[in-house]
Amino acid sequence: MQNRMYGYLHRMHDLDTDLCLCLNRTSRHLFVRRIFRLVSRLGDGLFWYAVMLGILLAQPEDGWMPVLHMAIAGASGTLLYKAIKGKTLRPRPFEVNQAIAIGIAPLDRFSFPSGHTLHAVAFSAVALTYFPALSWLLVPFTLMVAASRVVLGLHYPSDVLAGAAIGALIAWGSFTIF
Repeated sequence: MQNRMYGYLHRMHDLDTDLCLCLNRTSRHLFVRRIFRLVSRLGDGLFWYAVMLGILLAQPEDGWMPVLHMAIAGASGTLLYKAIKGKTLRPRPFEVNQAIAIGIAPLDRFSFPSGHTLHAVAFSAVALTYFPALSWLLVPFTLMVAASRVVLGLHYPSDVLAGAAIGALIAWGSFTIF
C-alpha cells in the first residue's frame, strides 16, 4: 500500500514538472515573456487596487462594501498563504530543475501555494458577486495571472491549482461575514 502511494505521488510530481516545463518553454519567446511579466506585476496588487478604486469612483455610495469585502478577503488570503508556505517550504521549480527558466524575480522564497493565483481568484470571486458585468475583465486577467506563475517558472501547476482552490474557499467563506 505504501509503495503504491509513493508511486502515485511520484507520477503526480513528474506530471506536475512536465507540465511546468512545457508551459515554461513558451517564455523563451520575448513577446510571451514580456506579456506574462506585465500580468504578473499587475497581479502583485496594482491591478486589484485599480479595480477597487474604479468601483469606488463608479459607485461612490455603494462601492464601499464590495471594496471592504475584497480587502478583507485579500488580507485573509495573505495571512493564510504565508502560513502555508511557512509550513510546506516547497522550493520553486526553477530552483529544482535547471531546465526551467526564471522569468521574473519571485516576491518570496517558496512555491506552494501560488499567492498571486489565490488573490486573483478571491478578489475576482468577491468582485463578480457584486458586479457580474466585470467578468469580461476579471476572468481573463485571473486566468492570465494563474498561467503567468507557471510560464515564468515560479510555480508548478499544482501550486496554482491549490492557490485557486484556497482563493475560492476564502471568497466563499467571506460571504458568511458579509
